[in-house]
Amino acid sequence: MSATQAEPLTNTGLAYRSGGYRNYVIISLMLLYTLNFIDRILIGVVAQPIIEEFRLQDWQFGLLSGFGFALMYTVMGIPIARLAEHMNRVRIIAASVILWSLMTALCGIAGSFLALLVFRIGVGIGEAGLTPAANSIISDYFPPRSRARAIAIYTMGITLGGVLANAFGGPIAEMFSWREAFLALGIPGIIFGLIFLFTVEEPPRGYADPPTATKPRKMGIGETVRELSAKRSFWINMIAAALVAFVGYGVSNFQVAFFQRVHELSISEVTLQIAVPLGLAASFGAFFTGYLTEKMSGRYPNVVAWLPGVMLIACVPFYWIGFTTESVPLALIVLLFAAILHYGYLGAQYTICQGVASAQSRATAVALFLFIVNLIGYGCGPLVMGIASDMLMTAHLAGSQFAAELTGQMCKGRPEDLVATLGAARAGACLTASAEGLRWAMIYIVNIFLIAGAMYVYMCKTLQEDLVAKMN
Repeated sequence: MSATQAEPLTNTGLAYRSGGYRNYVIISLMLLYTLNFIDRILIGVVAQPIIEEFRLQDWQFGLLSGFGFALMYTVMGIPIARLAEHMNRVRIIAASVILWSLMTALCGIAGSFLALLVFRIGVGIGEAGLTPAANSIISDYFPPRSRARAIAIYTMGITLGGVLANAFGGPIAEMFSWREAFLALGIPGIIFGLIFLFTVEEPPRGYADPPTATKPRKMGIGETVRELSAKRSFWINMIAAALVAFVGYGVSNFQVAFFQRVHELSISEVTLQIAVPLGLAASFGAFFTGYLTEKMSGRYPNVVAWLPGVMLIACVPFYWIGFTTESVPLALIVLLFAAILHYGYLGAQYTICQGVASAQSRATAVALFLFIVNLIGYGCGPLVMGIASDMLMTAHLAGSQFAAELTGQMCKGRPEDLVATLGAARAGACLTASAEGLRWAMIYIVNIFLIAGAMYVYMCKTLQEDLVAKMN
């Protein structure tokens, strides 16, 4: 057999290509993941203008921003991941980026709630193609000991995407409208997708795995599920990550609206003074936790599980203070600490997920993982947050002096329109009820972090026996 016909080299235990090129690949993937989350999070940045323009209940916005996106994102994730097991992953990623960027831009021309929902579904279909293929590629470029840091860099795209969505989306929406924000932040992704297609090399599958790891072979989805069924750590990680995502997406999709309602800040004030610093803190938390995990894994093999677990438990009191205080500066300070602790789990969830799966099933394992995490987290988190907010708003209205006159639907719309139709006193009651309903919904739901953190700590009992390649 000639050299050109030889099977690609696998299970070398070595990193693929030069250090500089690997850095280019991981930074490129991080940038695409950043675009992924810019386009995903932007709708939360402009939540209040959309709610006011279409006169939506909070549960309707939760459906639009969460379930409408997550349904097709989760449904399409597994078949696209199956393609990534057998086809060129670089091409799959590039096509996905171009599709979701186009759909994001189209959100800017939506003339109704239904049209916006359809385009959000399109964004979900496109974004389903990135993470399973990206995790598979990362595992082939980086050996096991380096993956925690590489994946931590990749997952920085989550928080950086939030920073940029707020830094640009808020001011653009205030200067023009929420529609221009979608157009301005959606179109550049098409260019980035093409650059990635022509500059990143598809690595041999299983190249960076150690010689003791199982060599890659084609596996059906049934085989993948059977392999993972024996890995208790995979399922604990999946449920814990789903709970964290449930809270995280619920909070982040309504965070800007919270500060606009409760503290009466403008959209650009919230995004630049609150959301951007919180996004940077979250990004630091994700990267620093990945760095600590790599440094400590030699001495503490289970650090990838217990460290984020402890951090999730510790973040809850900071969130309580941040959502209850009437002081904006104090809220910002404590929420910065909460964000650092909260987002430390990001690298861990992927490190554990692909660490317990064999090379030939990693993309599908990640897709299965994301199916549950996103269906529960992104699909249900914003929706439940919206339902809770509406219920608590109604309860607040029932305790007001206008209980017999006002309903939740009557209280929806722009503040100036409410004053014009209801009068200043009743409009004030509406706005207060809307603010307090959302405030207490967020306070109640962040307590779920306590359960998720405990599950990550509990995972230490089974993690080492489930890992395909030990981190240390």
